[in-house]
Amino acid sequence: MPCPPETSPGRRVPPLASVGPWLQRFGIVVGLVVICTSLAVMTPNFATPGNTINVARQISINGILAVGVTYVLLTGGVDLSLGSVVALAGVVAATFARPGEYPVFVPILLGILAGGACGAVNGLVVTWGRVAPFIATLGMMTVARGLALVVSGGRPVSNMSPDFAQLGGDLAGVPIPVLILGGVAAGSWWFLANTRLGRYVYAVGGNENAARAAGIAVGRVKLFAYTACGAMAGLAGVVLAARITAGQPNAGIAYELDAIAAVVIGGTSLSGGVGGVGGTLLGALLMGVINNGLDLLNVSSYYQQIVKGCIIVGAVWLDRRNKQ
Repeated sequence: MPCPPETSPGRRVPPLASVGPWLQRFGIVVGLVVICTSLAVMTPNFATPGNTINVARQISINGILAVGVTYVLLTGGVDLSLGSVVALAGVVAATFARPGEYPVFVPILLGILAGGACGAVNGLVVTWGRVAPFIATLGMMTVARGLALVVSGGRPVSNMSPDFAQLGGDLAGVPIPVLILGGVAAGSWWFLANTRLGRYVYAVGGNENAARAAGIAVGRVKLFAYTACGAMAGLAGVVLAARITAGQPNAGIAYELDAIAAVVIGGTSLSGGVGGVGGTLLGALLMGVINNGLDLLNVSSYYQQIVKGCIIVGAVWLDRRNKQ
């Protein structure tokens, strides 16, 4: 009886064959540990508690955006309007956050609703209008930026209430934006893993035709994904406005690239159906650690852009290679 190919006499198993799946699953953790160790050796300020909190604070906005766009990428779509939606939501929230005018929950809710509305429009254009997600969200990127400039009159919206500004502060030594990111990530992880709609998100991204044949309302699932993504971008805009104590109509430029890069680095496929929130958080953390380390090493911001671009291209290349 012939032996199986992997144990046939005279046939050698490639030494890395058994390492490949393990590396694909835990490679980002290994890379994060290696990068953190290297930075701790090269710059003594990296491993300090103060810098650790600073890194967590820095990744909070990108982390919230990345969790949101995870929904869209899991369905096989993309959202390029995130940065502009952040600016619009921040301006809307700041406009209603003036001292003594409204309770603090009003500007927060309006900012999230503004983002959710932009996401819903994206979803409708993609599903009912049958416009490619790239084009639909590219158009929203321009529209949302224009709306932010119109609402703000082209100027930063300041003079916000202390209660609203506290949203960007600390609670018992822990940055509140980090707590918000933790809540958003935990809720999204539970939702995607334990609800029917969460499983539908994976099904639509894995095989849209099969999902439709199984009776899943594909259009509604995509509409939900884009709306959830927009709402989380709105939340990120609210938190950013509170953190910088102003609604900036020019805020959020290129934020969508960092968010998408974090999601893809974390293992979510651009083709949809594969990935999750846990990997997204690791990807956001890796991006934040690299940015922080380059700052501590006094690397020019020009070169940082080059490094970031190479990371994005490399992540997409690895995603495509894993699909082959």
